[in-house]
Amino acid sequence: MSSRHAPLRVLLDTSFILPSLGIDVGKKVSKSLRILAQRSSEIHYSSFSLLESLWVLARIAPNAAFEAESYRKGLRSIMESGRYKKVSEDSTILNEAFRIYRLGHKDMIDNILYASSTQLNLKLLTLDRDLKEFIHAKRLRDTLLSPDQLASTSSASKR
Repeated sequence: MSSRHAPLRVLLDTSFILPSLGIDVGKKVSKSLRILAQRSSEIHYSSFSLLESLWVLARIAPNAAFEAESYRKGLRSIMESGRYKKVSEDSTILNEAFRIYRLGHKDMIDNILYASSTQLNLKLLTLDRDLKEFIHAKRLRDTLLSPDQLASTSSASKR
């Protein structure tokens, strides 16, 4: 028996963009991306995650076997294929990100992604436990989705 569900609308944290750019970040991330593909999820990205991916690239490229062509192709795929939807951060999102910073969470990219997820009604797929703990401690709206939660919702929808 198949039931139709509204597509899961997900904003990817940078860790979930890196594999498309040729940067391996582990099996949990790869499995999560496969689940999203199988569920025909609506996948969103932020240009701030692409900026953060450049910082990751600058840090690892000198020390690791890195395929620059994979990065270029992945970047084009994310930005031009139509599979991923780019979020547009407006002043409300950036102001909310700064408010979260003033509350004590100092990772501004995470703050922007979280603020985007709350303002645009998206789930934020992330590995970031510190952000999750911060959101709970401050009693903020929890829009975060971990790979384990995604896997369990995927298992439940197959029943």
